[in-house]
Amino acid sequence: MFVAERMTKHPVTISSDSTIQQADRLMKKHKFHRMLVVDNGKLVGYFSDRDIMRVAPSPATTLSKFEIRSLLDKISVKDIMHEHVITVNEGATIEEAALIMYQNKVGGLPVVSDVGALVGIITATDILKTFIKVMGLIGGKTRLTFEVENKVGVMAEITKIFADNGINIDSFITCRHKNNRYELVVRLDENSALEDVKKILDARGYKIIHSVNIG
Repeated sequence: MFVAERMTKHPVTISSDSTIQQADRLMKKHKFHRMLVVDNGKLVGYFSDRDIMRVAPSPATTLSKFEIRSLLDKISVKDIMHEHVITVNEGATIEEAALIMYQNKVGGLPVVSDVGALVGIITATDILKTFIKVMGLIGGKTRLTFEVENKVGVMAEITKIFADNGINIDSFITCRHKNNRYELVVRLDENSALEDVKKILDARGYKIIHSVNIG
């Protein structure tokens, strides 16, 4: 699954020559904490509500509302924005976007085209929704966890046992464990033959260490 399929298109943006007062109003209207800055279709920076607070007069100021507005109208977005923006390409996979967020400790990424135009934004919530959808969790799944040795043929044998008993595997994930062993996570639709399969797996040395119904 790709970023372009899960991103929010046409995000609200502001130009770099807009005033801080305009930016503040727009952020409060949409309840944003951060905002992207776009000039001529290209992403040029971003700023946060903290950046606005940094340059705004203190609440304890003796300035009148007119004087405050006049002051804020003299400061442009380009004066407070950060020019280095971490982005992701629209053609990237969801996994790549998740890794970029994790490595940079951010909760969202602007999405750009190959020519640098801003085309959307993707957040950690979008990725979480994708994860739930891909795993088919809302419809209900049985999740089984095995601990196995790292050797050729393990997955083939386990999947054959399920297939021979008429049970379709919905998804299969491997996770490196310790001491050259792996955790195998199998997700499947509930099936009346599952208890018989568990006995066969156990007899073959594939013990289920965890089982749960989700959704």
